[in-house]
Amino acid sequence: MSILVAGLTLVSAFLITFLLMPSLIRYFRAKKEGQQIREEGPTWHEKKAGTPTMGGLLFILSAALTCGWVGAWQGQLNGTLGALLFTLIAYGLIGMWDDSIKIFNHQNEGFKPWQKFLAQVVGAMVFAVIYQHEGFQMGFGLTDWGWFYALFIIFWMVGFSNAVNLTDGLDGLVTGLATSSFAAYLVLALVQGQTEVALFCLAMIGTLLGFFPFNHKPAKIFMGDMGSLALGASLAAVALILHHEWSLLIIGIVYVLETLSVILQVAYFRRTGKRLFKMTPIHHTFEMMGWSEWKIDRVFWLVGLIAGALTVATILFLG
Repeated sequence: MSILVAGLTLVSAFLITFLLMPSLIRYFRAKKEGQQIREEGPTWHEKKAGTPTMGGLLFILSAALTCGWVGAWQGQLNGTLGALLFTLIAYGLIGMWDDSIKIFNHQNEGFKPWQKFLAQVVGAMVFAVIYQHEGFQMGFGLTDWGWFYALFIIFWMVGFSNAVNLTDGLDGLVTGLATSSFAAYLVLALVQGQTEVALFCLAMIGTLLGFFPFNHKPAKIFMGDMGSLALGASLAAVALILHHEWSLLIIGIVYVLETLSVILQVAYFRRTGKRLFKMTPIHHTFEMMGWSEWKIDRVFWLVGLIAGALTVATILFLG
């Protein structure tokens, strides 16, 4: 991939999001389509109620449009890029439906858990079919695991879409983390010569950078489940196509720890009737300890950045 193509991809995705986001915010404010805040969350988050949500709509659209025109120009509109765009859009639509239920019902509960899970599983199954059709190895290393690997794909995509969704609880947190995660996979894609994956990662980085000025504290708009579910599933899809599935456990260490904190909290409470953490996901515990959102963001971003850099360096060193 030439510097020109990479630069135009970044600029295109950034500008579409950055220039159109103010109009989307004004539209959502006019329609009074704002975020509903969890009653069990920190009380000081109540002031965020009414902030426009579903900002993911625009950054998903921006990334898809950019991948479309650059892919057509470079002759890269193939199954690999199609699988990634399908994941981004499909999980975005699942999140959009979930967000819409919350907004129209004026409460923080969207899909019923089984409905959301089923939709995510179906999306992952379609990705698995495309993945196999494109000739990617259905297994770890050189071993073919067949249907077991298809189950792993479903588990990985559903798991990380929900992990990123859980992490999206502070202004700008997931936007910054996802940018560094896609940057790590961009390097791996370029090293492997997988230009379609590199194109997708560049578009995601550009669109997230365009979204960040409106999403950092104090956020003018949230990405909503539409954005977070799409980001998590897309990161899983990228890791699968690059065949560095397990790398997402480290590159996405913050998402993993946020999810583990919730699992441990629930398990401990059921066993003892007491809380292990002050509040979960774990970023809320740091808030309860007196950390500002900006401090939590900066620390978590740094952890994600270091984890991504170390993972890439290790993979490249091991060859």
